[in-house]
Amino acid sequence: MISTQDWADTRRLWDYHQMGHRPRPCSVAVGLGSHDLGVADTAVDLYKRGMAPLLVFTGATSPTTRERMPRGEAVHYQERALELGVPGSVVLVEPRARNTGENIRFTRDLLEKAGIDVSSVLLISKPYEERRAYATARKLWPEVQIISASTPMTLDEYIDAIGDARLVIDMLVGALQRLLIYPEQGFMISQPVPDDVMAAYERLRQHGFTSRLIATDTTST
Repeated sequence: MISTQDWADTRRLWDYHQMGHRPRPCSVAVGLGSHDLGVADTAVDLYKRGMAPLLVFTGATSPTTRERMPRGEAVHYQERALELGVPGSVVLVEPRARNTGENIRFTRDLLEKAGIDVSSVLLISKPYEERRAYATARKLWPEVQIISASTPMTLDEYIDAIGDARLVIDMLVGALQRLLIYPEQGFMISQPVPDDVMAAYERLRQHGFTSRLIATDTTST
């Protein structure tokens, strides 16, 4: 049973994970691989709106995408973009990355080797991973400006798309945990977490929304 308080806490985390950036023209748009083809759709929409002259899709496969995207997340994203009318000449694929840090590092290296000058990046992720993606990119690619973007949708719409409310809450809790512990491990920049967000996070953990937590000295799965 998901209580009224759980839903209120979930909405607070959802709002915090989104950066609220307004898309603007950038040197390149980078779509971070995942199970969600909506990332590719949003990248295509932003390209067609003139927000970036070049698209990069990055991602290999993971246990959650191996069956659905057997050729790799980035390749399936590329295929989706071509189906939607994007010229193949403006789409690059980075097919090796298996986590957000590798998404950023391998994309940066790909663009450097291609001789493409990058001063700003439109970074496209799942809605609840905007802040995590931003924090990672700011750490690993500090010389460029980062604008976070995702498919515009409400929490309710996202839950409907996933089809599992409890899983979505678990993912929101897990994403916040990483924002708390990854900076000290050198994976991302540190960002302030408001007290009410921390309180919501702790309540949801206490209520058992823990399947996406990673083990630490103070946190168990």
